Amino acid sequence: MRGVLVGICLLVIAITGTACGGREASHRESASPPAVKTVTMSDAELSEIYLAGGCFWGVEAYMTRIHGVQDVTSGYANGDGENPTYEDVIRGDRGFAETVHVKYDSKQVSLAKLLDYFFRVVDPTSVNKQGNDRGLQYRSGVYYTSPEDAQIIEQAVAQEQEKYDQPIVTEVLPLQNYYLAEEYHQDYLEKNPNGYCHIDLSILDKQEIDIDIDIDPAQYPRPTDALLKERLTKEQYAVAVNNDTEHAFSNEYWDLYEPGLYVDIATGEPLFSSQDKYDSGCGWPSFTKPIVPEVVTYAEDKSFGLERTEVRSRSGDIHLGHVFDDGPADRGGKRYCINSASIRFVPLDKMAEENYGYLLSLVE
Repeated sequence: MRGVLVGICLLVIAITGTACGGREASHRESASPPAVKTVTMSDAELSEIYLAGGCFWGVEAYMTRIHGVQDVTSGYANGDGENPTYEDVIRGDRGFAETVHVKYDSKQVSLAKLLDYFFRVVDPTSVNKQGNDRGLQYRSGVYYTSPEDAQIIEQAVAQEQEKYDQPIVTEVLPLQNYYLAEEYHQDYLEKNPNGYCHIDLSILDKQEIDIDIDIDPAQYPRPTDALLKERLTKEQYAVAVNNDTEHAFSNEYWDLYEPGLYVDIATGEPLFSSQDKYDSGCGWPSFTKPIVPEVVTYAEDKSFGLERTEVRSRSGDIHLGHVFDDGPADRGGKRYCINSASIRFVPLDKMAEENYGYLLSLVE
């Protein structure tokens, strides 16, 4: 039956330019940003919120593109009875709202920020109407599963109310129930780029990305020197532990520019991103900055009659290289000249597998 519904819906759009349920199909070219790719995380690691804001095709596509959002599905929430169909919902007699279920990484995007983005595309003063769609199923609402979220939502609504003379009618309620919509509704605008959407997805072209990276050094303890001597090659041990320096232009990573992460060879603590790597011409891996300032330490180095600033890893306390002030001016002016022997490269497609998924956004 679902296959028949999909076929009928697409045929209606092709012939009349009108989407199923009376939604007017948009024929403008889609210039929206692609869906954000995030690492797969367990549900236990994610937070969730349920948002109703008119046609769920557009709300789903919009929320999917917000940095830090892991997964979004379309469904029907806070109505009467069980397992409603689309036909049940559009009748309006069961009280369901077209709703999206948003799973997100709270380390990358807060609930307050998600609600800020939500209210940018929803008219919270409109009763049972968003865009061209009218009916109880198109009411706006924020439905929560965690009581702690209620206060955050109420604060967001109060801040939003300051922008309007009319009262906000967006529901703020505990989630009563939620049922997945039919398969053809899921990722609808990905499948049908010119399908009807009452939301301007280009709002996210310049979304603010403010990531609070918390790298816990306790997760990356330093092994004993004896263990390091067993695990590392002779060159790695000489450079990392005994402060030696490898040869320029003949080390492992000096000319590697694949996307990924560079971690401490001794502890695995993440240190540098490929996004900050550049060709300095010196023959060693060069970075404009560490992932966060805290993962490296500095020491005065007067060896070989030179005055330099040594860079060491925080948890491993191993010799990484030196930092100089001749880096790209438009990127901070620093050049972190790092020995390949002191770091290990983790490719982008291996980051989740090796438990660096929480830093994926710094590499993509």
